[in-house]
Amino acid sequence: MEVHQLQMLRELGELGSVKAVAETLMVTPSAVSQQLALLQKSVDAPLTRKSGRNLVLTDAGRVLAEAAAAVVSAMADARAAIGTYQETSTAPVTISGFHSAGQALFGPLIRQLDAPGAPEVLLSDEDVAQQDFPALTARYDLVLAHRLDHSPTWPAGRVSVLPLAHEPLDVAMAATHPLAGRESLGVEDVADQTWVTSRAGYSPADVLSAVGALASRPVTVAHRINDYSTVAALVATGTVVGLLPRYTARPVLNPAITLRPLHGVSTSRRIDILARPENLKRKSVLLVCDALQAAMAELRQAA
Repeated sequence: MEVHQLQMLRELGELGSVKAVAETLMVTPSAVSQQLALLQKSVDAPLTRKSGRNLVLTDAGRVLAEAAAAVVSAMADARAAIGTYQETSTAPVTISGFHSAGQALFGPLIRQLDAPGAPEVLLSDEDVAQQDFPALTARYDLVLAHRLDHSPTWPAGRVSVLPLAHEPLDVAMAATHPLAGRESLGVEDVADQTWVTSRAGYSPADVLSAVGALASRPVTVAHRINDYSTVAALVATGTVVGLLPRYTARPVLNPAITLRPLHGVSTSRRIDILARPENLKRKSVLLVCDALQAAMAELRQAA
């Protein structure tokens, strides 16, 4: 039982003939007859009967036509409501961000949207393994996600993707570290260092595994820490080196820490906004996407 079938039944009761219904709805008479036949298959009682050359409603048909009027009216209200919702710039927008993205972007985002008529944003942090980011779009309007360049792309069709940044992971070390004087570093320069890195399944650990593979020897990992502020604090002691993202780690850096690019291995990750396609039809969501892109542009310029 489809809404357009109910609408045709309703119009038949009002107009009295299949031809009149077809002309009103701007379809062919055969299309009307076909849809009424399909509707009849979903109902046990006869809905129409022949009256001369015309098709008219039975008592059951009139009852369903009255109900159809209420359904069509409710659908019109629903379409109007969703249209208003989609066009409302102040409608709330829920956002999930992994930890470093939240540290770097949530504050600037709130400041940018601190104006009359701006959307209300509701923020959460979800630091998950790469393959788990798409599933978060079921719970949030927008999901800030990251993946390494060489890793699988986001599932096409399930989520829409708005690129936010292409961010290298740099080697982080104490400013007094012997390697801090170099402009850039190679795999052999860092392979024998003692490291702090993330747990498996996250970008820093994946990059460090590649370092070990290229150096043909395992690297020494002293600490497994996902939180970049803790990583920065350990790096500042001078006892370990780590990997920190060039842009989004800015809030946790201080003069005691130096970042240097690492060559000879792919270290860049893509930061993307993931969303279900229908959410990107909402004006408030698009405004927040614009604000996130502006906040990220400021971070890149400051790096």
